[in-house]
Order: sequence, then structure tokens, then C-alpha cells
Amino acid sequence: MRGTLVFDLDGTLAETAPDIMATLNILLTREGLPPLPVAKARELVGAGARALIERGFQASGVPLPPEKLEMLFAEFLPIYLERIAEASHLFDGVEAALDRMVQAGFMLAVCTNKPEPHSLALLEALGVKGHFRAIVGRETFPFFKPDPRVLAETIRLCGGLPERAIMIGDSLTDLDTARRLGIPCIGVSFGYTNVPMAELGPDRLIHHFDRLDDAVFSLLP
Repeated sequence: MRGTLVFDLDGTLAETAPDIMATLNILLTREGLPPLPVAKARELVGAGARALIERGFQASGVPLPPEKLEMLFAEFLPIYLERIAEASHLFDGVEAALDRMVQAGFMLAVCTNKPEPHSLALLEALGVKGHFRAIVGRETFPFFKPDPRVLAETIRLCGGLPERAIMIGDSLTDLDTARRLGIPCIGVSFGYTNVPMAELGPDRLIHHFDRLDDAVFSLLP
């Protein structure tokens, strides 16, 4: 195998903001608060469901005490799982790029802060679950991004080595995780981040998955 490519999920492989924000808005309206626009996803998504809820209520002017946050988190998960791919879809060029990387001899994995059951269900619904040797969610291990151990364990599950691995993501969390493990990171410019990926300084930046091959081969000749 040529190496291991580890992908983030939300905002990297798939446009998931419509379903995520719709679920958050169900909780907000239950609490008597106005819904938030999908455009807010860039500020809210990326650190897991708890952080999403906490940030969403904070943006609505209602900070949550810990016990209330846990209650809403427990409500969020089953609602979101039921609507996991009602409006979510792969970004343009993703499936073809994954096919090319597998054909080129790379092992593929997903490392996300999305809950593991939701990650598996989403990738299955989008038709690409079979491309990945490992799918790691927030609770798969006792640690999660940006802790570099979760990335190291994801690579290990694939049978790969960190020195022949690349992280592909859309946010500072992904970039920090890769840097802490000492591996390169390819950033996508179209994901969920309140600081543009171009300003964060990834090792390579792509604007479309048609350019993934060039970026990968330049980092892992």
C-alpha cells in the first residue's frame, strides 16, 4: 500500500449542514428560540454534537448549564440519526476521488468528531462506507480530535504508518490534529470553519476533489 489517507467527514467529504442545523433548530424551537440559518454551520459545526448545541444556544443568547446541555445532547442524537441524510450529500467529485485513491493503492479512513453510529449511518446512506478501512467517531476511543492519539489509532486500524499518512480536513481542529502527530494536512476550502482554511496554512489547499490526487502525490511521492 502506498499510504493512508484519513478524512474528516462533516464539511470535508459531505455537505451535512442542512440536516445538522435542522436538528439543532428542533431543539431551539422546543426551547422557544428562533431557528438559526444554515449559514451559521461554519461557526458551529466541527467539534462534535455537544459543542454544536452549546454554541448554538450561545449564539441564540442562552448559555446552557452543564446538566441542561447533557439533556439536550441526549435528545439531539436520536433526532439527528433519524434524518441523517435527508438533505446531506457528498461534495462534488468525492466518490470519484475516493475510487482513484483506492485504485492507486491507498488505504482510506475517516476520523471525525461526529458520533460513530451517525458516521456509519451517514457514510452508508451516501454510498461510500465500503471505501474506508476504518471509521472512527468521537467515542470510538477515550480521546478525540485534536488529540493526536485518535489519528494515530485510526492509521493503526488501517494497518498504516504515520510517516506514510495524510490528514484531509476542513478546519483548525483537523490541522491541529495532524500537526500534533507530525503528519501533513490537506485542507479543503469549502468546509465548516469560521477562519478560512487558506489562512490556517495547511500543507496543501484544494478547492475541489478533482485536485486531491495532485495534492496527495506531492506529499507522498
